Amino acid sequence: MAMSGGVDSSVAAAILKRDGFDVVGCFMRLGSPGDSLESGTPSQAEKTVPLRQIKIGHQGCCSISDAADAREVAAVLGIPLYVLNFRNDFGRIIDYFVDEYVAGRTPNPCVRCNDWLKFGKLHEYAKQLQADFVASGHYARVEQVPADASGGSPALFRGVDSGKDQSYVLFGVPRAQLSHMMFPIGAMPKSQVRDLAKQFSLPVFDKPDSQEICFVPDNDYAGLVNRRRPEATKPGKIFDESGRELGEHDGQHHFTVGQRRGLDIPQGERVYVLRKDAASNSVIVGPKERLLSQGCTVSEANWLCDADDIVGREVMAKYRYNTPPAKAVISLLPEFDGPTHSGRKGRFEVKFVEPQSAVAPGQAVVLYDGDRVLGGGWIE
Repeated sequence: MAMSGGVDSSVAAAILKRDGFDVVGCFMRLGSPGDSLESGTPSQAEKTVPLRQIKIGHQGCCSISDAADAREVAAVLGIPLYVLNFRNDFGRIIDYFVDEYVAGRTPNPCVRCNDWLKFGKLHEYAKQLQADFVASGHYARVEQVPADASGGSPALFRGVDSGKDQSYVLFGVPRAQLSHMMFPIGAMPKSQVRDLAKQFSLPVFDKPDSQEICFVPDNDYAGLVNRRRPEATKPGKIFDESGRELGEHDGQHHFTVGQRRGLDIPQGERVYVLRKDAASNSVIVGPKERLLSQGCTVSEANWLCDADDIVGREVMAKYRYNTPPAKAVISLLPEFDGPTHSGRKGRFEVKFVEPQSAVAPGQAVVLYDGDRVLGGGWIE
């Protein structure tokens, strides 16, 4: 059981224990600069880390206080809790995040973290314990779908609570792992989860949800890039689509496709970031209607169904976590011939039935049939 110290994973653990499972809690220590796991205070050497960096990790998941909460919940439930040191592995997530911004794309570290750590390394650890399942507190479901007369096969579905659904960030789970995954709260609304936390007498029943990326203090993405890649922090130009210079900026990594605020240009027509050119450190802006896209190409495809079965028919494509899915038709493309983050080579094309706004390279696009997750990939 992946335990983050939050109310969702704590209630999920309690449900499994109540239902008779032999539950082993695992807290993934991802690391926050300045933290000491034993005491929660920085060592003498760590005191040289700037205060702004010491705050990293405290407002998200997997901080020292979260570890203490997970321990307390495990004690209440009477289950063992292992703290797994994934600090070095987590550095890969931060490097990916920074490198994507430097390259002019818009990353999604939560999806990568699920792929590489929560359902990557954690599954490897579960095998060492000879565990049958890896469970988490995600708002998603794994259910059997009919395959033939001999039975069914597991498929990934949205969580019942549409406001909390996390299926988007889980699309990269290997299809073969679905039969070994459990989401105990996926069929519940958040309000019921809170009520169960009180019924189980869990000390985290009123703990607020984490909202920001755990390693980005104050949601300051550009500040993190500035510290990690200072060579990328240099002034650049803002142009319109005709090439006319409109203003200057402090680095293209300060912007993402669709952004309007923060553009230092004279007052006039309202403009948005249409695209970025990392090579020239330039930002191209234009009116809102120029943000519309007919479709996108997608790489690192991960299929949770038979891809050939959905080619040419209408599906729903979600191209940003907080954006509603849109009707689309997909077609398969030749495999990518270079290295990828995941090792997956599959590619496909998405054609929207109606043009969609601010489709950003670097983001994940996830395909649905109703509530079922069909697969997805990364927007080129």
